[in-house]
Amino acid sequence: MRDKILLTYILTDLLFVASGGLLIIFALVVKSEVTSTPTLDNVARDLLFNMCPLNAAIGNSVMIFFTFLMTVPAIVMPMTRGWLKFGGYMTVICGVFTLIIGLDIWFETLKSRKNLSNIWNVQPASTQSLLQQKFDCCGYANSTSPPFVVDSTCPNALAAAAQIGCVGPFSKEANNFLDIIFTGAFGIVGIDVALILATAMLLKDRKEKERYRHIDEKSGAGAF
Repeated sequence: MRDKILLTYILTDLLFVASGGLLIIFALVVKSEVTSTPTLDNVARDLLFNMCPLNAAIGNSVMIFFTFLMTVPAIVMPMTRGWLKFGGYMTVICGVFTLIIGLDIWFETLKSRKNLSNIWNVQPASTQSLLQQKFDCCGYANSTSPPFVVDSTCPNALAAAAQIGCVGPFSKEANNFLDIIFTGAFGIVGIDVALILATAMLLKDRKEKERYRHIDEKSGAGAF
C-alpha cells in the first residue's frame, strides 16, 4: 500500500509540473503572437489574449517548477517529512495563485462589453476595419457610435446603418474565448488540489511508518 501511495504522489507531482510547463509555453507563445501583424484570422484572438495576465502566468509557472524541485528530495528520501511538508505548503500557494488568475479572467468576462469598448477605441482604423470584416458589422455599438471605418463591409453610411454594431459578436467571441482560458486555469487548480491530497496521504503514511519504527526500536527488534 505504501508503494502505491508513493506512486500516486509521484504521478500527481508529474502532472503538477506538466501543468507548469503548459502555462509557460502558453504564455510565451501568446506573447510572441500578440506582437505580430494583425490579420483577419488573428485580430480578435490577439486582442483577447492581451486581456489575459500573461506575466502572472509566467510567474506562476516558475513557482510551480520551484515547488516541483522541492518535492524531489521528498521522493528520493523515503523517511523525510520536512521536504514533503514544505512542498505541500508551496503547492497550496501555487494553487491559490492559479485560482486568482482564473478568477481574474472570469471577472473580465463579467465586464467584457466595457473592456472591449476601451480596447476598440484605442485601436487604429486598420484594426477596427479587420474586426468589422471579421464579424460583419459596422462601428462598435452601431455605425455611428463610434463612427464606422469605411471598408468592404461598410462602404458607406447607408450600408453601415443596415449592419449591426460589433459589440454583440465581439462580446460573444470574447466570452467564449475567455471561458476556455479560465476553465483551463481552474483545471490546473484541480491538479494542485490532487497533489495536496496526495501529499497528505504520503505524510500520514510516513508518520505511521516512523511510529512503528520507534516501537520496534523500543522493543529491540531494530529499525523498521
